[in-house]
Amino acid sequence: MNARVNLAESPIVRQLSKSFGGVVKAISDSGLPRAVQELVMIRASQINGCGFCVDMHTKDAVAEGETDQRLHLVAAWREATVFTDAERAALELTEQGTRIADAAGGVPDAVWANAAKHYEGDRLFALVSLIALINAANRTNVITQQPAGSYRVGQFS
Repeated sequence: MNARVNLAESPIVRQLSKSFGGVVKAISDSGLPRAVQELVMIRASQINGCGFCVDMHTKDAVAEGETDQRLHLVAAWREATVFTDAERAALELTEQGTRIADAAGGVPDAVWANAAKHYEGDRLFALVSLIALINAANRTNVITQQPAGSYRVGQFS
């Protein structure tokens, strides 16, 4: 697959990346566990079919110590016993928030309540913001057909 746009050469992309970077930093500084962040980004990227982001976030997760077993089971997290209740709540909110157009009324109250039970205040809003952010990144990469497979850990640092 060839990219429709070379994002690395675009002045607007560089400008937007700085803004995205500020949001990523705020989420990272929120206390939301890094493992949860990566799991959320992987799951949303799987749902949206964003190979570029799946490649990036699985590699970043491995670099941060995530296990192969857990990474292989993200797509089947409901049946897997390797995730904590808090991680499962985050993954459920991620799926509901990513598939928001498929559900009249948006995210069900029970899904929100479960996430709120595990993440309070800034961590909960950081989780919601991360779900929104990764969905935006996925859509950008899918629309512009960014190819997967060549990401190197720390490439965008």
